[in-house]
Amino acid sequence: MSNLDVSSMSEQIQAEVQVKQFRDFLVQYNKLSENCFNDCVWDFTSRNIRNNEDTCVTNCVEKYTKVTQRISERFQEIQLLTNENAMAVSQKLGKLPGQ
Repeated sequence: MSNLDVSSMSEQIQAEVQVKQFRDFLVQYNKLSENCFNDCVWDFTSRNIRNNEDTCVTNCVEKYTKVTQRISERFQEIQLLTNENAMAVSQKLGKLPGQ
C-alpha cells in the first residue's frame, strides 16, 4: 500500500469521525432543546417569551450542560482507573497487554 493510499484512507476516516461527532452533537442539541422546551414553555397565547419561561430555559440549559460535563469527567476517571488496574494485573502476571 503506497503512502498516498494510506493518507487518503486516513483523511476519509477523519472525515467519517467528524461527521459522526457532528451527528452526535446534533442529537444532544435536539434532546436539550426538546426537553427544555417541553419543561419550560407553558404559554402559547403570546409570541413573547415570559420571564419565568426564559429563566427556566436558562436554568435547564445550564443544568443539562453541567450534568453532561460531569458525566464525561466521571467516565474519564473510570476509564483511567480501569486502565491502571489492567496494567497492574498485567505487571503482576509479568507481561504487558498485547505481548
